[in-house]
Amino acid sequence: MLLCLALSTARAPGQCAGKVSSPATAAECAARATPREGTAILDPAHPYTLPELIDVAEDHNPSTRIIWERAKQKAAELGLAKSAYYPKLDGLAVFGDERLINPFPEPLAPRGYVMVELPKVRPEVTLQYLIFDFGKRAANVDSAKDEEFAAGASIVQVNQALAFRVATAYYHLVTAQERLQATQETLQTAQTTQDAAENRLKNGLATLPDVLNARAETAQAAFDEESADGDEKIARVALTEAVGADPSPDVMIDSQRSAPLPEKLTMSIDALIDRAMKNRPELMAQVLEIRSAEAHIRAAKAEYKPQIVLSGAAAQTSLWPSADYGQLGSASEPTWSVEAGIQWRIFDGGVRRNELFMAESKRREALDELTAIHDQTTREVWTAYIAFRTAVRKHDAAVALLEAANTSYTASLEAYKYGVKNLVDVVTAQKELAEARLSNVSARSELFVGAINLEFATGNLLRNQPAATEIQSPVGH
Repeated sequence: MLLCLALSTARAPGQCAGKVSSPATAAECAARATPREGTAILDPAHPYTLPELIDVAEDHNPSTRIIWERAKQKAAELGLAKSAYYPKLDGLAVFGDERLINPFPEPLAPRGYVMVELPKVRPEVTLQYLIFDFGKRAANVDSAKDEEFAAGASIVQVNQALAFRVATAYYHLVTAQERLQATQETLQTAQTTQDAAENRLKNGLATLPDVLNARAETAQAAFDEESADGDEKIARVALTEAVGADPSPDVMIDSQRSAPLPEKLTMSIDALIDRAMKNRPELMAQVLEIRSAEAHIRAAKAEYKPQIVLSGAAAQTSLWPSADYGQLGSASEPTWSVEAGIQWRIFDGGVRRNELFMAESKRREALDELTAIHDQTTREVWTAYIAFRTAVRKHDAAVALLEAANTSYTASLEAYKYGVKNLVDVVTAQKELAEARLSNVSARSELFVGAINLEFATGNLLRNQPAATEIQSPVGH
């Protein structure tokens, strides 16, 4: 199952299944597809595998829909930036009436002026077209494109984080179920010890305090079983929440307890760090943020330069003038105007200077964030690498411990039945067996979670690349 999870291609919600393994494809998909809405509905009678649960989570978990909408917003911002290359056309229809004083020399006008009334109708189309701006629009488009791709990288990151969260919750549930089974086996062991003590008491070979001690151990084992049962139900609730369903213990999983365990690493620590530097979506997103900041700087510098603008208007102008002296004729004629101009802002109170300062500051901030993420990534890979190697050794030790504890308990119980050992020896061996069972369960869980964490730390979750760990062969221990 680990191998399938590491090699499977990422799925995004809705129609983007298998298309979010890179920032560009994720951004493209987010721009044209629509995420699903609503909470997930899990079939309580269906045993879900881990890949199935991850698919459900990517379709219904709110975190994927949130980052999806942010990516769609960035795609829309790119469209806004590109629209600056097109001319602006406006339609205008004017209906008006105007009365004004028109000076006129005497004696042509007895009063030295005439009163003119001017009704008019003018439907008009205007055009504004920015011809040249010294690269401002190109810089804005580059910035918006980089931010769109950064949003695509964030989709990959959220998908991987969600897959890791679901996988962790899944293995926590598997661990809780195995702990429950271990406590049930411990309860049976305690009952066996109690039966042996009571049989010896009936035959006059044991004392009542021995039997009471054995009964106390059985009661403690029953208490531990109930506690493990509650923890198992809580783990079910956590898993349903992780996949985006209503939190509830009504979920079944296919734990695949017979699945082979991760056995060893397939890559050196240097190769793992190199893979993380290439694959981690946080690093991709931050590099894109730096490029976007550099484009903002170019746009801010372009504000200091002039712009060449073409403008024009075309209208059908209709006039019906009248005057209190003389006769005026009406007209309905097409009118137009065209002009090209250079706009150059001379003074703006420091707006451009501050915009450039902010753009340069954001670039420096993005560079520092990249350094921090780089260091964090290296630390996380080292931590996951050490944790997995430790988990392998702990599991080997836990298997040996369980085998030794089981042999010790069996031998102690048999010796007690024959009167060779006392009950204290049997109870001690019983407790060691119980601890060995729980240690074995914890070691198995750490091994699975450690392998998943290693893939997550190197950015390889849900990617079509070889896994960093190798599973046991059919003849493995």
